Amino acid sequence: MVPYGEALALQHELVSKRQQGNIPDTLLLLEHPPVITLGRSADEGDVLAPPEVLHKAGATIERIERGGEATYHGPGQLVGYLIVDLRQHLRSLKLYVHLLEEVFILLLDRHYAIQAHRDPLHRGVWVGNEKITALGVALRQRVTFHGFACNVNTDLSHFSWIIPCGITDRGQTSLQKLRGAPADMDNVKDEVSHILAEIFGFERVLGGGPLCGSGAAPGSGMEHR
Repeated sequence: MVPYGEALALQHELVSKRQQGNIPDTLLLLEHPPVITLGRSADEGDVLAPPEVLHKAGATIERIERGGEATYHGPGQLVGYLIVDLRQHLRSLKLYVHLLEEVFILLLDRHYAIQAHRDPLHRGVWVGNEKITALGVALRQRVTFHGFACNVNTDLSHFSWIIPCGITDRGQTSLQKLRGAPADMDNVKDEVSHILAEIFGFERVLGGGPLCGSGAAPGSGMEHR
């Protein structure tokens, strides 16, 4: 469980290290306390909950540099930040996003027998008309940061605080809702990291330890096969 501001600062530090070639492509897997993030396309009207409701829940609002509109992060949601140098791998941001979606389509099919899909109008991974994984990517000198948020055991009522990604005619779902029981977060983290390494052609070289002195967060280095 990492406060949003700390995780963002860590991402900025890792992006700089990746640009300089001091670390391999790196995946952070974590959870956040309740937070609403506003991307470059968001406006204040995307937040529907009054300040007193957010304050009571301990939720904060963060304006950030990724694309997109309003998103929610909170306990029970697996958040992944992927620091990848596109100059050395993939090169195409469109392909990068497509492969991130593929990770969760395969995760749900292989491990939970849930059929998920892409939507031609909206990025992310969907089960029926409900989103289970949101994507939000930023790029700095061809190095990616931000990433994905998969609803594992998330309190879905918190999505009523916002207009998620500017979409008003779709819903949100979670692994817990679809299974009828909570999922083991550690298992999901392990499954995601293995499938991501497979899809992107990475070799996992480090797991579970702090990557920087300024902000310890669970992560894995990834090297190209």
